[in-house]
Amino acid sequence: MTTQDNIIRFRTHHSEDEASLPNIIVSSDESQRRIDELKAFVDDVMVRGVDYGLVDGFSKPTLFKPGAEKLCDVFGFSKTAEVVNRIEHWEAGIFAYEVKMTLTRKNNGVIEAEGLGACNSKESSFRGQDPYTIVNTVLKMAKKRALIDAVLSATRSSGIFTQDIEDITPPRSNTKRGEEPVTKAQLQKIFSTVEKMNMPFDVAKEMMKLSFGIEHSTMMTKSQASQFIQDLLTLKEVRTNG
Repeated sequence: MTTQDNIIRFRTHHSEDEASLPNIIVSSDESQRRIDELKAFVDDVMVRGVDYGLVDGFSKPTLFKPGAEKLCDVFGFSKTAEVVNRIEHWEAGIFAYEVKMTLTRKNNGVIEAEGLGACNSKESSFRGQDPYTIVNTVLKMAKKRALIDAVLSATRSSGIFTQDIEDITPPRSNTKRGEEPVTKAQLQKIFSTVEKMNMPFDVAKEMMKLSFGIEHSTMMTKSQASQFIQDLLTLKEVRTNG
């Protein structure tokens, strides 16, 4: 069965549920069926390392932005983002945003869920960077967090995924004595591999952040870069043979 077949099958079952909305009480059998159906969709359609990722020490994978958007598509949700609070202190270089993401059913206009996400330029992942060059990044991160929060709620998938593990995992220090910095050749290898895989660079960046707790490839050590290249090549082989 192809990926498209799985999406159509999932949408068909989900459409049958919509005919009887709203459901105030759902039987345990029906609830379990929906959970099993969602798990099957995750296994058959979503791609590990692109749509979600596993982190050592956590039993549940974390949901990435591409995976959240894929779930929005299959559930038939449209997305509306609204900045509900912002701080833009240009003189001090402090920027913070709180975003509300609203998911609405495309077929009937009913609001399914709302999610909140916040981000600010004082977070540890932005430490040492020029605050004026990351304003858009901070806003996009707040939107991503709001999207994932809303999707987990709307799809009832919090039992499968968790959110923003990368935001609670303390960054690993790269300042240990004797560690060599990433080489130019390693950086070129990373970029060329990501391009050949047609992987969005924000996904690769998120993988790197999850693995090493760092925001930019230039902050990696030589050993970390070597490990990251190996992870990318392994994922590439899995995709090719899968």
